[in-house]
Amino acid sequence: MNNLLKLEELGQFILSIILFNQLEYAWWVFPICILLPDFSMLGYLINPKIGAWLYNIFHHKFIGILIFMFGTLFNNSLISLIGIILFAHSAMDRIFGYGLKFTDNFKNTHLGWIGKN
Repeated sequence: MNNLLKLEELGQFILSIILFNQLEYAWWVFPICILLPDFSMLGYLINPKIGAWLYNIFHHKFIGILIFMFGTLFNNSLISLIGIILFAHSAMDRIFGYGLKFTDNFKNTHLGWIGKN
């Protein structure tokens, strides 16, 4: 089942690349931007609750989809790009086993614990 879910995430990541290619940005913009959502982890410098909240906002696929739809609706390629990057980054994280965070510990995710307990 784990491999099946990772395959599904890979499909979503590939979809994000296809959507990105519909925009008028140079190819190198995608790899430059793909790790930007991880800056949300800076919230963990304050405390785990704020860190988890910020992390989950920037790593929730539905938020990426909503932002992309908003950009598409208003024909704004920058907003569409932001949505695609959020969606792509979230799919990429899930491929590597990083899920949405619980507020008690960074390693406690909806996919289980990261690393050794």
